[in-house]
Amino acid sequence: MSDYQVNNPATGEIEATYPTATEQDIQHVIKQADTAYQDWRKVPLNERSALLHKIADIYLERQDELSRIVANEMGKPVAQAKGEIGLVADIYRYYADNAEQLLAPSTIDVDSGSASVEKHPVGALLGIMPWNYPHYQVARFVAPNFMAGNTIILKHAPQCPNTAEVIVDIFKDAGVPEGVYNNIFATNEQSATIINDTRVQGVSLTGSERAGQAVAKEAGGALKKVVLELGGSDAFIVAADADIEQAIQGAISGRFGNTGQACNAAKRLIVIESIYDKFVEGFTNAVSNMTLADPLKEDTFIGPMSSKAAAVNLQAQLDSAIQAGATVLVEGGMDKDKPGAWFKPAVLTDVTESMDVYREELFGPVAVVYKANDIDHAIKIANDVPFGLGASIQTQDAALAAEIADKLEVGMVTINAPSGSEANTPFGGVKRSGFGRELGTLGITEFLNYKLIRDKS
Repeated sequence: MSDYQVNNPATGEIEATYPTATEQDIQHVIKQADTAYQDWRKVPLNERSALLHKIADIYLERQDELSRIVANEMGKPVAQAKGEIGLVADIYRYYADNAEQLLAPSTIDVDSGSASVEKHPVGALLGIMPWNYPHYQVARFVAPNFMAGNTIILKHAPQCPNTAEVIVDIFKDAGVPEGVYNNIFATNEQSATIINDTRVQGVSLTGSERAGQAVAKEAGGALKKVVLELGGSDAFIVAADADIEQAIQGAISGRFGNTGQACNAAKRLIVIESIYDKFVEGFTNAVSNMTLADPLKEDTFIGPMSSKAAAVNLQAQLDSAIQAGATVLVEGGMDKDKPGAWFKPAVLTDVTESMDVYREELFGPVAVVYKANDIDHAIKIANDVPFGLGASIQTQDAALAAEIADKLEVGMVTINAPSGSEANTPFGGVKRSGFGRELGTLGITEFLNYKLIRDKS
């Protein structure tokens, strides 16, 4: 049986199954992407830009339909899915409008003659994408590389095959030439085959640490450029002078948006002790009043988790923390009275360094609250994890925010709002959160040939 199937997490029902690629399919896709590259790289930027604008138009025209597909595949509430689709359109438009400037050659001041650096595409690329933002993750990889002149082979998450196919349809309807974007329902072993093929010039993965290690190993052995956007355990630091109500609302949306299934979610809430009790009271009251609801309803904030397996794994982590002595502020966990992957939000405190979950990523609706003696202690807690994706700081003191931001070992810091994503700002982390950047001015730089042209005459 194929791994690629739609297993509705709200009902537990298998709604569609797709066949896994054959070896002939793999070779066909690689050849198609490589062949298309020879022409695509020559297409003028203004023509590529027009295609990206058309892609953005189609996304917005089909926003309702696309959002329902996402809800059925991985449980994202449709209102949040529509927000994802809007961001996708922004990303395509950003690169359509700015690529000419971003790809312009730069000059170098030399003693004699002239020197410049031109930015050229490199060829066919493999993208391995996750299920939690099934359109957005693809867009932030595809949009800049389309404009750069690279072609794409895309392996989507096995639980989002409907979305994978509809993306192909969108590009086809927009007029993207055949072979420039190629979907493939590949296995992990087949992905390794693609990475090792000499016609493929690089790979970008968004996913787990384990997947990142496997892909990096293959890419390293094949001497291929790789970009990895992996897990996170982002800190949400609440300083003593923070606007408490704003901080509580930010923590709710930052921790429980997309049912807590975001790499840059506010997974660890670190609160200065002088306001700890007040913050905890408001936060736990808000979490206690959350209700799980049908993701197809417009007013739903929390739906099911993406899969039964994900819920079971998160329950095991929650149980482990409780058995090790963590205090339960809001009792949550799997709702075993419902079919599917329903998981009630939970809040823990008194998580200590001796517990596994202290340094693990909790990928779902479980929040951990820490009490910090002072800002230095808060920073120490924030940095004491193997991840370094992002962090949030809640304070009304701009100088303090700058001081904290400078000391955080992360790739992104957001002040007085939960972490998010915008088309024109770079996204990525350090440590075990991966390396490389997507979006913004840096997102188009990862898979380019920076060609020096030196004239000494």
